[in-house]
Amino acid sequence: MKARLGVCALVLLFLAGLWLVASPFVVGYQPAGAPYTAATVNNLWVGGGLAGLSFVTLVLYAADALRELTRAEPPTDT
Repeated sequence: MKARLGVCALVLLFLAGLWLVASPFVVGYQPAGAPYTAATVNNLWVGGGLAGLSFVTLVLYAADALRELTRAEPPTDT
Protein backbone atom coordinates (compact mmCIF):
# COMPACT_ATOMS: atom_id res chain seq x y z
CA MET A 1 0.00 0.00 0.00
CA LYS A 2 2.81 2.42 0.88
CA ALA A 3 4.58 1.68 -2.41
CA ARG A 4 1.45 2.43 -4.42
CA LEU A 5 0.97 5.71 -2.55
CA GLY A 6 4.58 6.69 -3.21
CA VAL A 7 4.32 5.92 -6.92
CA CYS A 8 1.09 7.91 -7.15
CA ALA A 9 2.77 10.86 -5.43
CA LEU A 10 5.72 10.68 -7.84
CA VAL A 11 3.40 10.57 -10.85
CA LEU A 12 1.51 13.61 -9.52
CA LEU A 13 4.78 15.48 -8.97
CA PHE A 14 5.86 14.63 -12.51
CA LEU A 15 2.58 15.92 -13.93
CA ALA A 16 2.82 19.06 -11.79
CA GLY A 17 6.31 19.69 -13.16
CA LEU A 18 5.05 19.30 -16.72
CA TRP A 19 2.22 21.71 -15.98
CA LEU A 20 4.67 24.28 -14.59
CA VAL A 21 6.68 24.06 -17.81
CA ALA A 22 3.62 24.39 -20.05
CA SER A 23 1.56 26.87 -18.02
CA PRO A 24 3.17 30.15 -19.19
CA PHE A 25 2.24 29.28 -22.75
CA VAL A 26 -1.13 27.64 -22.06
CA VAL A 27 -2.41 30.36 -19.72
CA GLY A 28 -0.94 33.08 -21.89
CA TYR A 29 1.15 35.24 -19.57
CA GLN A 30 4.15 34.70 -21.86
CA PRO A 31 3.53 36.76 -25.00
CA ALA A 32 4.36 35.02 -28.27
CA GLY A 33 7.67 36.15 -29.71
CA ALA A 34 8.59 38.28 -26.69
CA PRO A 35 11.63 37.66 -24.48
CA TYR A 36 10.90 35.34 -21.60
CA THR A 37 9.56 37.03 -18.49
CA ALA A 38 11.00 36.28 -15.06
CA ALA A 39 7.91 34.25 -14.19
CA THR A 40 8.32 32.12 -17.32
CA VAL A 41 11.98 31.45 -16.59
CA ASN A 42 11.09 30.52 -13.01
CA ASN A 43 8.35 28.13 -14.17
CA LEU A 44 10.66 26.50 -16.70
CA TRP A 45 13.46 25.90 -14.17
CA VAL A 46 11.28 24.76 -11.28
CA GLY A 47 8.95 22.68 -13.46
CA GLY A 48 11.80 21.09 -15.39
CA GLY A 49 13.65 20.26 -12.20
CA LEU A 50 10.57 18.83 -10.54
CA ALA A 51 9.59 16.76 -13.59
CA GLY A 52 13.16 15.55 -14.11
CA LEU A 53 13.73 14.58 -10.49
CA SER A 54 10.42 12.76 -10.17
CA PHE A 55 11.00 10.94 -13.49
CA VAL A 56 14.45 9.76 -12.40
CA THR A 57 13.00 8.61 -9.09
CA LEU A 58 10.23 6.71 -10.88
CA VAL A 59 12.78 4.98 -13.11
CA LEU A 60 14.90 4.03 -10.10
CA TYR A 61 11.85 2.68 -8.29
CA ALA A 62 10.84 0.63 -11.34
CA ALA A 63 14.37 -0.76 -11.67
CA ASP A 64 14.40 -1.72 -8.00
CA ALA A 65 11.00 -3.40 -8.29
CA LEU A 66 12.13 -5.30 -11.37
CA ARG A 67 15.28 -6.43 -9.57
CA GLU A 68 13.18 -7.70 -6.67
CA LEU A 69 10.96 -9.63 -9.07
CA THR A 70 13.92 -11.34 -10.70
CA ARG A 71 15.36 -12.30 -7.30
CA ALA A 72 12.12 -13.83 -6.06
CA GLU A 73 12.11 -17.59 -5.89
CA PRO A 74 9.62 -19.33 -8.15
CA PRO A 75 6.64 -20.90 -6.37
CA THR A 76 6.90 -24.60 -5.62
CA ASP A 77 4.10 -26.99 -6.50
CA THR A 78 3.65 -29.38 -3.60
